[in-house]
Amino acid sequence: MAVTLTHHFADELPELALERPAAEAPAPRLLALNQPLAAELGLDAAWLRTDEGVRFLVGNAVPVGARPVAQAYAGHQFGGYSPRLGDGRALLLGEVTDAEGRLRDVHLKGSGRTPFARGGDGLAAVGPMLREYVVSEAMHALGIPTTRALAVVATGRTVQRDTPLPGAVLTRVASSHLRVGTFQYVRALDDPDLLQRLVDHAIARHHPHAADAERPALALFEAVVAAQADLVARWMLVGFVHGVMNTDNMTISGETIDYGPCAFLEAFDPATVFSSIDSGGRYAYANQPLAAEWNLARLGETLLPLVHDDEAKAVEVVTTALEGFRPRYAAAWDAGWRAKLGLPDVPEAQDVVDGALTLLQTEHPDLTSFVVALADGTARDHVVDREAFDAWHARWQALGPDVATMRRTNPVRVPRNHLVQEALDAADDGDLAHLAPLLQAVTSPYGDLPGAERYAEPSPDGADAFVTYCGT
Repeated sequence: MAVTLTHHFADELPELALERPAAEAPAPRLLALNQPLAAELGLDAAWLRTDEGVRFLVGNAVPVGARPVAQAYAGHQFGGYSPRLGDGRALLLGEVTDAEGRLRDVHLKGSGRTPFARGGDGLAAVGPMLREYVVSEAMHALGIPTTRALAVVATGRTVQRDTPLPGAVLTRVASSHLRVGTFQYVRALDDPDLLQRLVDHAIARHHPHAADAERPALALFEAVVAAQADLVARWMLVGFVHGVMNTDNMTISGETIDYGPCAFLEAFDPATVFSSIDSGGRYAYANQPLAAEWNLARLGETLLPLVHDDEAKAVEVVTTALEGFRPRYAAAWDAGWRAKLGLPDVPEAQDVVDGALTLLQTEHPDLTSFVVALADGTARDHVVDREAFDAWHARWQALGPDVATMRRTNPVRVPRNHLVQEALDAADDGDLAHLAPLLQAVTSPYGDLPGAERYAEPSPDGADAFVTYCGT
């Protein structure tokens, strides 16, 4: 099959693109292939399963005319600025035009060292790459904007972490891989022409309406603020905890990126942190909106020269635009909770939503199970203080909740942390038997799914037992 990969990013922003070949995979073997996504991209799934197709998926069979590049970017990592990060173990193979005419990046993770590797080996292990595959496809099924996984391929190479692990490459698809950190890198170069070209590229790829605005850079910023407010609200509504909300992990498109130390809430606790490296709770569940707003402030700083010639005026205008984040997030959060509780948009609904959140914070039930049980009439069994629940329940019932809306809104199955880990541990040992039923469950999150009951149940060991690691 002839695959055509364009190289718009490398052509338009060569200062941010270092041409680099992928490391040779000694014995590539396909572990997971996303056939529906392949079809969206106009790729033949049968061909992708052939030896040549698998070599394409790890970057060892590059289509004629393609120019794989490592992308440059900077970033604040847990609040500390790193001026040069970039794709240390990743490559942008190029872009494809999908069935709807949209440009989509085809990108590798774990494809070997690049000049941005900073002492790392440039490789990835099977477990973390399968985690990204499972969780990103679950997020897509939940309607949450996300980068997606096309395939995971075992390389036949051993990766040394705390213990030797089987190596793998993830083939990832995104609207683009432009990040806040991309803009930070360019702004630090103090190159006005490059900054303008980056803004133009981002507008064309993601927010074309901004091109017609009086101040396109400001319109771009406003569009990213809105997209990220909506995205983080969607995360919060299903209990998703990203884990590493650094500025290099915030996209301009408004898609979720980087599923390293991430997980889903079970017992509802706003202070929940799953990442082994987040000792201070910077990216705890409840802190995610504030972290997003902080990252967006960093993006706004990079755009000041293009917003207004007077820096003080530029700061004022960008600050005003950033102030739109909180009301946009609040509106998405409130509307989301009304839908989760099946409530009409009436003033009394806010008191009922607030009461539900108070119950969750004091009783700490499993978030997913509780709202599903509420629709089924069994939520009382999920709390200890039944008198408080009954008082709230009466107010909720008085508003005539729409159970059908609740069932369309609230997933029965999310990637349960212990079940994801079970599948990854087995895969490290060469056993993929757990992967297919897990994927089926999390990509069919709503309603009944016969035989998938265990995928709707919380961990028997309790939520506090789970920790995730970055996989680097």
